[in-house]
Amino acid sequence: MNNENNLTQEQLMQREEISLTDDIIVSFLQDNPEFFNRHPELVANLRINDKQRGTVSLVERQQLQLREKIRTLEEEITQLMGIANQNEQLFGLYSDLYLRLLDCQTAKELLDCLYQATTELLSLSDLKLWLAEPTQFTHECLCLQDCRGILQNRLNKDEYYFGRIQQSEQELIFTSELQGSVVLIKLEHDEQLIGFLAISSQDAEHFDPRMDTLLLAQFKKLLAKLLHRHLLDNA
Repeated sequence: MNNENNLTQEQLMQREEISLTDDIIVSFLQDNPEFFNRHPELVANLRINDKQRGTVSLVERQQLQLREKIRTLEEEITQLMGIANQNEQLFGLYSDLYLRLLDCQTAKELLDCLYQATTELLSLSDLKLWLAEPTQFTHECLCLQDCRGILQNRLNKDEYYFGRIQQSEQELIFTSELQGSVVLIKLEHDEQLIGFLAISSQDAEHFDPRMDTLLLAQFKKLLAKLLHRHLLDNA
């Protein structure tokens, strides 16, 4: 009993059974990176359960993880290359469209060019233009309904709207119900509201809120300027 009392606190702690946890083991291995170098036989003999291959060695498990990382990186690189190729094609289409729009001499040529580029070159469904101020010019792409409510609800604080719209909004803009998605582009020139352009797609996922707007930003500036010149100045 006296001997027990004479034991130091450190000796008592050493005599206590320590319950190992995952955190303790992980912390130890992180603090002792040379552990497996001191015990090479453990690396060779340690077996780990694998859901797909059964029991494998630690080295095999590391190789599997490395192969999985490489496969994931290859998929990401392939995806990025596909996006880059698509962006390059879109840039070429936009560049050609800009030149064609600049060559238009009348409002009719301008809207004909826009509609052809939308439906034929970009393979989208329809294009409509709503003007905030009335005009004597007529064209099948002009939306003649009162769409100020749509402008207020969808483009009050934003330059673009991507996604689906309500059936009532579809009927106002396109005169029919759509099954896909749309993009609404607010058009302004010299801080003057011109209206908005609406483009539809049969694909419900085509116009996504996460879409990049770099090319659209350039397109909307040019289009607003040309519309101001051809439509509003000659109204």
